[in-house]
Amino acid sequence: MAGHLEVENIVAMAVEPGCAPATERAADSAVVSLRADVPAALLASMQSFIELHPNWDQYRLVQAALAGFLVQNGSRNRDVTRCYLANLFPAQRRFTAMDSN
Repeated sequence: MAGHLEVENIVAMAVEPGCAPATERAADSAVVSLRADVPAALLASMQSFIELHPNWDQYRLVQAALAGFLVQNGSRNRDVTRCYLANLFPAQRRFTAMDSN
């Protein structure tokens, strides 16, 4: 039995340049919304994790998981690496900046 990540339920995931948190998103920023069917056990584990870690939300968790997967599997895209680091070290604002350095 699969669970659902839905806009009305738990997630309307926004993936943005620089991985800015949803609360810091500019109205005109590029956004890609995702909807996915996932196993119920995965959805339950995700919800439990978020309940136990108040500094995480569904947006950050999914962005970290996706960016982590891509980085660990050979992605060389600097923006993906920035997203990965920004989610690991949220206090380090330099990882969310989209500079050309």
